Amino acid sequence: MTAFDLRHEDCVAGMQKFTANSIDLVVTSPPYNLGIRYSKFSDRADGSAYLDWCKTWAAEVARLLKRDGSFFLNVGAVPANPMFPHELMVELRDLFVLQNTIHWIKSISIDPEPGGTISRGHFKPINSPRFLNDCHEYLFHLTPEGNTPIDRLALGVPYEHKSNIARWAHAGGRDRRCRGNTWFIPYETIQSRKKERPHPATFPVQLAEWCIKLHGVSRVNTMLDPFLGIGNSAVAAKNCGIPRLIGFEIDEGYLAEAKRRIERKHYATAN
Repeated sequence: MTAFDLRHEDCVAGMQKFTANSIDLVVTSPPYNLGIRYSKFSDRADGSAYLDWCKTWAAEVARLLKRDGSFFLNVGAVPANPMFPHELMVELRDLFVLQNTIHWIKSISIDPEPGGTISRGHFKPINSPRFLNDCHEYLFHLTPEGNTPIDRLALGVPYEHKSNIARWAHAGGRDRRCRGNTWFIPYETIQSRKKERPHPATFPVQLAEWCIKLHGVSRVNTMLDPFLGIGNSAVAAKNCGIPRLIGFEIDEGYLAEAKRRIERKHYATAN
């Protein structure tokens, strides 16, 4: 059973109440400052002011995170401002080491055979003579020192060519290899955003679950999400059996939805 400590509170003030080096894992996605229309948050701050704010809350995350902890930070961009995620990483480099950069693929098209294209996932089309449709976001794996161990095979996949099992010593005779840093996780199909996903910018439950598993489920006692939203990280913590989840959210409507979601007896994640 997961114990939930969900607070209707600004995350900076809230995190200041907790003891340093007390959090094993942080999974979150802050407002991107891209003009998204949230209920109780202005997403149109001056660029430098936004980065200063990010460093303020990230400093509290750094204070709380254990030395072998992991901080998974999901951020997106828009074609007109492609440098934003990288500018944010530069701003946070005094607080964390960027240990892994993961690409969350929301939609993909592949051509496994000549003349046959397979498309999977969902994206928001862009009608532009300059830009491509944006089908991915970043998931930055930040750690205090850059040497946090991870469970690479918790998300492992079978070898396509089974001869590699014997060829590669690191396989250890197992038909399982590291998935790598491209994660295809599509959104669940919904009929009504207002009823089923009443938030303008969420990551899938499965994305948070994969972060938990990559860090190592058995190594997580306390998990934190400073920007809880409608609680997908909390649902992931529940699904993975994490003992404790702390979350902050300034919008009482989103917080109420988060509580409703974690009270469900069963919650299926997307495959």
